[in-house]
Amino acid sequence: MDNKDIYERLTPIFHDVFGDDSLTLRPDMTADDVPEWDSLTHIRLMLTVQKEFNVKFSAAEIGRLKNVAGLAELISAKAR
Repeated sequence: MDNKDIYERLTPIFHDVFGDDSLTLRPDMTADDVPEWDSLTHIRLMLTVQKEFNVKFSAAEIGRLKNVAGLAELISAKAR
């Protein structure tokens, strides 16, 4: 699975979780870039991503995520 496929599948997840269809995912996007991205929506985001991609993340892996690019890389590594 390449990054293009991952971003295409992540985009509707972000739109749904944050209730904002105007969000455009960027590799450098962080929680600071999305006003609705708080700890509760972060949990919802991670659970939804895990379900969509049929992967499981450890708490340590989630804690190391810095941006959307890191999330895409983690998904790519886990989905192999």
